[in-house]
Amino acid sequence: MRQDKRTRLEVIKMIISSQELSTQDELLRELDKAGFPSTQATLSRDLHQLRIGKGHNERGQYIYLLPEQRRYQRVSNTHATVQQINRLGALSVKFSGNMGVLRTPPGHASHVAYDIDNAHVPEVLGTIAGDDTVFLVLDEHADRQRVLNAIAEIPQS
Repeated sequence: MRQDKRTRLEVIKMIISSQELSTQDELLRELDKAGFPSTQATLSRDLHQLRIGKGHNERGQYIYLLPEQRRYQRVSNTHATVQQINRLGALSVKFSGNMGVLRTPPGHASHVAYDIDNAHVPEVLGTIAGDDTVFLVLDEHADRQRVLNAIAEIPQS
């Protein structure tokens, strides 16, 4: 990767981590101010490469977020406890038998799985993480509500 692209990517991450921007036009203006004029097509590729997504801020506006930021708002109400689990970065949780599927914002699943694994929740035998999905294997006698409550209490790392 060329040095100027690497620097541009770092500048994009700095801008997004320090400002609440909603559109590519806003981001293009900020990049230009920082001395990195760019096109919309290049910016789109950069955002994709950096796995930058959009989520809600505290006022409900969509803003660009880095993968490690966890300020996403819940998008589905699959269970009452999901609201608390959202603090950990989850969007929804569904169960089938002794398995659970936990959805996260893009790029967050490995962080959420790591937090769950390190919390040593007795009912959770293990996790497998994709990009935006955590697969949970539960003890066959696990109480789902107790699992949800335990996961909701896990502090985010």
